[in-house]
Amino acid sequence: MEQLLRAELRTATLRPFGSPGAGCISEGRAYDTDAGPVFVKVNPRTQARQMFEGELASLEALRSTGLVRAPRPIKVFDLPGGGAAFVMEYLKMRGLSSQAAKLGDQVADLHLYNQKLRDKWRKEEHTVGRRAEGGEPQYVTKFGFHTVTCCGFIPQVNEWQDDWSTFFIRHRLQAQMDLIEKDYGDREARELWSQVQVTIPDLFCGLEIVPALLHGDLWSGNVAEDDSGPIIYDPASFYGHSEFELAIALMFGGFPRSFFTAYYQKMPKAPGFDKRLLVYHLFNYLNHWNHFGREYRSPSLSTMRKLLK
Repeated sequence: MEQLLRAELRTATLRPFGSPGAGCISEGRAYDTDAGPVFVKVNPRTQARQMFEGELASLEALRSTGLVRAPRPIKVFDLPGGGAAFVMEYLKMRGLSSQAAKLGDQVADLHLYNQKLRDKWRKEEHTVGRRAEGGEPQYVTKFGFHTVTCCGFIPQVNEWQDDWSTFFIRHRLQAQMDLIEKDYGDREARELWSQVQVTIPDLFCGLEIVPALLHGDLWSGNVAEDDSGPIIYDPASFYGHSEFELAIALMFGGFPRSFFTAYYQKMPKAPGFDKRLLVYHLFNYLNHWNHFGREYRSPSLSTMRKLLK
């Protein structure tokens, strides 16, 4: 592995430091190189390259806004025995605590970023002699992303859609339910889903949803801080409804309250928020069922029953 890394990074120096890390999906190790410290994630799965390329594209999209801090992606390459490796900038991180409010503020700005591009585009559309389009970021009018991303190890189709509920039902919930049907053939899940799916579009009636660039998997294990401020990593980005991001931020340990206080100051809750949050929780429970097994069956079914009340 080290010989391959030297060749891929064109470095004479390759010195491991710190302890190897094993996440839920991939293993990681930090190295000193001629160009500075890097962090290398390794995964033996056949779809690892697709997974890492989606993460690379996500990091590039998030960093391009200038609003959030994330590791700079460097390179994805195949491993001879199968699988792939992903090299990125090494950042010395600690758990999110004192920087939680700042992160809430930054995530709100990230979610408003495309909306501000829309407002600017509308203003310039009616301006005589407005600037010709150059290398400036463009307003994204649809929901999706330009490439496949993976939430965990499950590939997510991000084909562009005009309508959010269509995108969310088809490419997020139905995709998860198809995997559960394939692996478990769970009759109760199937019957509940057949009732729930027809009610979901109603949750979005009368709501203007501007596509927002999302981290896509913003739980407490994918955020950190250092002396410079908050850091986000391991994204599965796409343009979606900003509320989708908050569901997992409220689950599995959650974030400090100061994160949400700062966020809601810029992005107040819209009417119907709590019911929509349930359907976003459902996605995360289904995704965990598919990743980690039947212990997530009960919360998945319970959430579907709550949605039918």
